Order: sequence, then structure tokens, then C-alpha cells
Amino acid sequence: MPLYKTITVDESTNVLIWKIEESYEILCEGIELTQHCQERVDNMKSDMHRRGFMSVRHLLAVFGYSDHDLYYDEFGKPHLNDGKQISISHSFDFAGIIISDKLVGIDIEKQREKINRIAHKFVNPGEKDYLKSQNLDEVRALTVIWGAKESLYKLYATAGLSFEQHIYISSFTLDYPFVFGAINYKNEISHYDLVYLEFEGFTCVYATPGH
Repeated sequence: MPLYKTITVDESTNVLIWKIEESYEILCEGIELTQHCQERVDNMKSDMHRRGFMSVRHLLAVFGYSDHDLYYDEFGKPHLNDGKQISISHSFDFAGIIISDKLVGIDIEKQREKINRIAHKFVNPGEKDYLKSQNLDEVRALTVIWGAKESLYKLYATAGLSFEQHIYISSFTLDYPFVFGAINYKNEISHYDLVYLEFEGFTCVYATPGH
């Protein structure tokens, strides 16, 4: 079982990351899907998406949950039947989940040069300024910002939220894995703590409410 990383964030918050090495058929062993999820996975054209989907079910099982304990609301945000908060991500060879008593978000991204081409869609002027002034490795830094905003977007789960206009990521260095974020939406401001980790050319960011 390729459980790749286990992170205890605090007494009620845990992160699990799975490295997807098995075939889809092997990942199906011992996992019972709801009819809805079986239809979803049957309609996926990508083998990697199918394997990512099933890997998440194995991560749920580590926590003692099955697919029957998971449901999605009208925004596509996942929930657990027992009221615990959950966020899910998978990208290429990795899948991850975070489970907590409080609102959480997680995102895994492959570090790729093409992020430079789409940076204007999610980076605001303040973030552009500190990226230039600190002379950071652009692909790595942009992937942290994208992952941070994606994890906050999942946590907030509100229609109309814009990565560029409503989500702000503090300046950071690539020497320390801690970042601060804020969401300013409809005259409400909320603050968040974010942690990122890098492994095998991927970046994982997870978000929790700020203290």
C-alpha cells in the first residue's frame, strides 16, 4: 500500500498522501463504491483519473471511512456523514486528503513551466511585486500560490470567488513551508494558515483557518 506521507497537523487534523503506482484493477480490490460513484468512474475517459479516484477511496479507508460515508454538495464540495470536514486532491501520480473538525482545503499540483503562461489569471498585483522583488524560482513559487489559492477555494466553496480578485497570498520564501492567506469577498475578510511541501516535482498545499 503506497501511503506516501502521513502528516498530523494538530489533534483533529490529518493529511494523507498516496503515490499512485497500482493499476486501476488492483485499486478496485476491496473498495465498494456507491452506484453514483461507480457511474462516475465508469464514465472517466482517463485511466489516470480513474486511478486517482480509487486512490482517494483507499485514503478514506485508512481513516476508517468508505465511499458510502462521502457525499458532495451543490458546489461540488465533499462532506463526510459524521460531520468531519474533508478536502480531496489528485494530480498525476499523487492523491491526497485532509480531514479535520474545522474547515480545510488541500491541493496537489505538478510543477510545470506552463504555469507561467496562466499566471495572469490567478496572481494579483501585490503577489506579482513580491515575486519579482524576491527573485524566487518562478515555477516553484507560482505553483505554491496556485496550490494555496486552489486549497482556499475548496475550503471556502462559494460561487463567484475569484482567484485573482478575492484570494490573497502573503509574501513567502521557498526556504520555509509556511504561507498566510486571506479571502476578501462581499465585504467579509477571513484569514488562513497554509503549509506547502514539495516532493518528486509536485507541490502540495493545505489550508486551515488562521489563529
